[in-house]
Amino acid sequence: MRTRRGAHPSKDIVGSNGSELDSKKIVLCITGSVAAYRAIDLARLLMRRGGDVHAVMTESTAATLLHADMMKWATGNDVVMKLTGDLEHVMLADYGMSDLIIVYPCTANTLGKIAAGIDDTPVTSVISVALGSKIPIIIAPAMHEAMYQNRFIQQNLDRLRMHVTFVGPSVEEGKAKVAEPDQVLAASIAILSKGPLAGKRVLVTAGSTVEHIDPIRVVTNTSSGKMGIAIAQEAKRMGASVTLVYGHGSEPANGRAVRVSTSEEMHRAIVSELSSKKYDIAVMAAAVADFTPAKKSDKKIDTREGKIELSLVATKKIIDEIKKKSKGTFLVAFKADYGVTDSVLIEKAHKKLQESGADIVVANDLGRKGSEAGSDRNQVFIVDKKKKIVHLPLERKAVVARKLLELVARAINS
Repeated sequence: MRTRRGAHPSKDIVGSNGSELDSKKIVLCITGSVAAYRAIDLARLLMRRGGDVHAVMTESTAATLLHADMMKWATGNDVVMKLTGDLEHVMLADYGMSDLIIVYPCTANTLGKIAAGIDDTPVTSVISVALGSKIPIIIAPAMHEAMYQNRFIQQNLDRLRMHVTFVGPSVEEGKAKVAEPDQVLAASIAILSKGPLAGKRVLVTAGSTVEHIDPIRVVTNTSSGKMGIAIAQEAKRMGASVTLVYGHGSEPANGRAVRVSTSEEMHRAIVSELSSKKYDIAVMAAAVADFTPAKKSDKKIDTREGKIELSLVATKKIIDEIKKKSKGTFLVAFKADYGVTDSVLIEKAHKKLQESGADIVVANDLGRKGSEAGSDRNQVFIVDKKKKIVHLPLERKAVVARKLLELVARAINS
């Protein structure tokens, strides 16, 4: 492609991979994280889908982490490093001036300032104006794991969830690593274009349930809820209206969350949702406890008794009631197993599909390296009514969730 006369040569790539962001002005705010260099890749991805990217950073960030010339090369546009009489923050974030603001990466310091309404840097000033003008905002946090788990930082995240879209970090090696550029790209496309699930109402279940032995002790399982939360996040990014019925595990995603504890509470919540609203899709990713104690003690059992005999009874199969309550809902069931062959896993998934009336079943083996319970990655087999099999190899759960929902979107829109 030849450079257009008068255009920066770096803009030759604009629209080379798609037109979803065609003519969209995107402000990319970069804060003082060691992951700042990854903003280059994100800028180029956004441009390849048609976006016009304008970078904002502080002079200290440019001096120590990512030189402004690199971002000018990447975007083909001048970089804002300080506010002048030109009122750069207003020109970028006032009503109708841009289509999307992205903070990538976002430090704990910047996150706290945004939550408190402080605007003492070019980045926070842009965000302050954008929050008032209602321009969509995406924030991708990055910091050490212990800092990310700080309850005050978590409170800042909660305070902002209703006003911005978070693309969460990958927690590994003691760090909350900034989301991959392609995750932020997907979120941007979902916000700025009509996503494949636009107008659809999606019900997602996630996390484990607990069954009480006494007021303190419980029977449960090792599910982290990460897969269900990833599905809820990706469905929202694809334009869906999402309700998450959530048990125990990681913190829930943006959007409406109905919190439950026991399998009976989850059963009641799901029945209530399906009875009161029409859902286009139901994704049953929760790990509902299969058994519950036949008798529950109202008082804490004294350990000095030496031992107790615990009789367990099966819980209700919630999945079997979805189609009875809402026949038109596209049902996605999950089947987890441990240490089995591919063929056994697929066969069990197909059996569950027949028993529950599901449209597809997502099967995974928690005994496989890299996809253990609580991990950030997963590999699955997707089985439909015709026993057609789609294998999604080991990938981040966000990627698996997106590919799963793309398959569902094709099925319901065909």
